[in-house]
Amino acid sequence: MTLYETALVTGAGRGIGAETVRRFSEMGMQVHAVARSKDELDTLATETGCIPHAVDITDAQAVESALKDIPVDVLVNNAGAAGPDGPIHETDPAILRRILDVNVEAVATLLRVVLPGMRERDRGHIVNVTSIAALHPLPGQIAYSASKMALRAMTQNLRIELFGKRVRVTEIAPARVETYFHAQQFSGDRDATKNQLYDGYESLRPGDIADAIAYCVGAPEHVDVTLMEILPTYQVIGGIDFHRGET
Repeated sequence: MTLYETALVTGAGRGIGAETVRRFSEMGMQVHAVARSKDELDTLATETGCIPHAVDITDAQAVESALKDIPVDVLVNNAGAAGPDGPIHETDPAILRRILDVNVEAVATLLRVVLPGMRERDRGHIVNVTSIAALHPLPGQIAYSASKMALRAMTQNLRIELFGKRVRVTEIAPARVETYFHAQQFSGDRDATKNQLYDGYESLRPGDIADAIAYCVGAPEHVDVTLMEILPTYQVIGGIDFHRGET
């Protein structure tokens, strides 16, 4: 059981989003699952009883039309976009726009839709799934890192805006999760992703992140887990590089 009755999860068609829908359903919540793929959502709805919404979250008008009347207690902003690794001056402007649209602007749209109700009811929980890219510089991922750092800043400022309201705000920052999300780094090539990032490595699983989200949402009402950084045991971040050249 949980404090809340109704949840909305984006990027719910697969991976972390789908696992989060399963956890919330098990906790007794009515879950609204949002993704672009109707087929994936319909399958998940048959399994869990969630309410599917096949909506592109970058379409603000469609989001507002489909979701504005739902009394959302828990919002999980899980949907994300990335692009191929590379320096920023070689990044396709269309890819940069898509990353910012999904990772930043769509979140702002969803907050505009659900926050008024949370504030009025004086109850709610917002979970923003960022990345270790929001906390640490990652080579070749300037556009993605910038978008997740922006989402991290939004999360921190949102907590200040909600001061005095019983609306909790949590940031979940995962490292590598075996969801094939990273296929975007390889122009959608799942085999390349598997060979270079997953085979032989102990990666996190979608269920690991869903468990963390469920823990934060299920915590006592006076407890707000503000930031959870999650890495595989066999992954570390850090180190110092020196370039040795002629002086």
